[in-house]
Amino acid sequence: MQSVCWRKFQESYRRKTYNIEIRDDKEPTAYANIITHILPAVGKYFYVPRGPIIKVQSSKFPPKADQPLAEKVKSFLNDLIALAKENNIGWVRVEPNSEEESSLIKENLPQNIKIKKSAVDMQPREIFILDISKKEEEILARMKQKTRYNIRLAEKRGVHITCLPAGEAGNTKHVTQDNVKDFLKLVKITAKRDGITAHPEEYYRKMFETIPSDILKLYIAEYEGRIIAANLVLFFGKTATYMHGASASEYRDAMAPYLLQWRQIIDAKKAGCERYDFGGIKTGAVENSWSGITKFKTGFAPDTKPIQFPGCYDIILKPAKYNLYRAMQKEKRIF
Repeated sequence: MQSVCWRKFQESYRRKTYNIEIRDDKEPTAYANIITHILPAVGKYFYVPRGPIIKVQSSKFPPKADQPLAEKVKSFLNDLIALAKENNIGWVRVEPNSEEESSLIKENLPQNIKIKKSAVDMQPREIFILDISKKEEEILARMKQKTRYNIRLAEKRGVHITCLPAGEAGNTKHVTQDNVKDFLKLVKITAKRDGITAHPEEYYRKMFETIPSDILKLYIAEYEGRIIAANLVLFFGKTATYMHGASASEYRDAMAPYLLQWRQIIDAKKAGCERYDFGGIKTGAVENSWSGITKFKTGFAPDTKPIQFPGCYDIILKPAKYNLYRAMQKEKRIF
């Protein structure tokens, strides 16, 4: 989400973006791609997804013990705030990747600027990442027995998986408009069935149009001549990330989602990836709306602990607008 291709995708979706960084020799010490969001009544705010990226140069904690890094982060934050003020921004939403980075940000803001935990987190607080550097047999052996069984069951019942790279219209080996329509149809079915809010259709269409074909892949599961499930997967660096998934309400007993994930893991290994990111989960003893998807994902590696993030924080530049926003969020939750 801090890559150039993700920034271009956001711009194609008519969101204005910016980039700022503080460099140390050839590498940035602090780096951020910034996305502008606009809300009714309260106006614009900046969002830094899974960032800023801070090159932590020391294992010391608290971070203020590393004075050279603290000074660079302070300079970076001053530039970020200046950019926000130039663009009439109400607040800047940052999403640190660790508690250390979170503390660095809090400790090095100007004294007159307040930072507050966001009312909502934009990205999941927990993500589930599978180590796929091991052999296929070992990955299978570490799965829950039921997960392994469901993969074999989908294969036995004849579920067929197809991988289609994004873009390149006219190439039959790539995603076609019909493929996109099939995926969007499944997204609508899934959202209605599971009571979730999906992105607008244009959001997904822009993903297919702007993210390169070597990065974005559409995986389709077919059963008895029908498309019954589909997933979007990003291949970036050494990580493959499961971004979005959708399935039909019929043929649930074909277990297509299990075989889809397994095929995606195998393809990620072949592409040289070392990690497979299943995306968000929500662990804990209390049942919640994520319990089903958490059980499904963790079945692929039950002994693997999720990666946890501090969540979103808002750097407040216009207190009146920000307070109005928080009041509107509270009212929305009540109703």
